[in-house]
Amino acid sequence: MTVKNTYDDVSDGVSGAPIARIMVVDDDPDTVSILARYLRREGFAAVEASSGAECLKLINQGEIVEIILLDLMMPDMDGFEVVRALKNNPATVEIPIIMITARDDIDARAEGMRLGVSDFLPKPVLRKQLANRIHSQLEMVATARATEATLNNIDGKIAGAGKQ
Repeated sequence: MTVKNTYDDVSDGVSGAPIARIMVVDDDPDTVSILARYLRREGFAAVEASSGAECLKLINQGEIVEIILLDLMMPDMDGFEVVRALKNNPATVEIPIIMITARDDIDARAEGMRLGVSDFLPKPVLRKQLANRIHSQLEMVATARATEATLNNIDGKIAGAGKQ
C-alpha cells in the first residue's frame, strides 16, 4: 500500500487560499502518478490510494478530501463497493465522487449514478477535462453550502421574529 500526500500544507502559499485536496484511487500506480501530477499542475493537493480499502482506511483515519477520483475496475473491492461504503457513511456522504474508468458503458454509468457518483470520466483522462470537472464539482459544493447557510440564517431570523 502506498499512501502519499503530495502537498504538506493546505494553502497555496501565496494568497493563503486553501488548496482543494483530491484523493486519487486506482490500483494502477502509473494512473495514480499521472493523475496526481495533473492535479498538482492545476493547483490541487493530491492524496493517493492504491485500492478501495486504502481509500476507506484513509478517510476513516480522518483524511479530509473535497473530491474523490475513483477507478471502477479494481481487484478485491471495485469502485461501486467503495461508493456504497462512502455514501452509507454520514461523514462522507457529501463528498463528490468522479468515477474514472476504462469501462465507459451505459450500464456502468447508470449503476454509478444510482449509487451517488457525481460524474464520470473515461480513461485516458485529459488534464484540462479533469480540471474542469473538478472545478465544476467544487463550485456545486460551494453553492450548496452557501445555500444551506442562507437558509439557516433565514430560519434563525424567522424563529427570532416569532419570539418577539
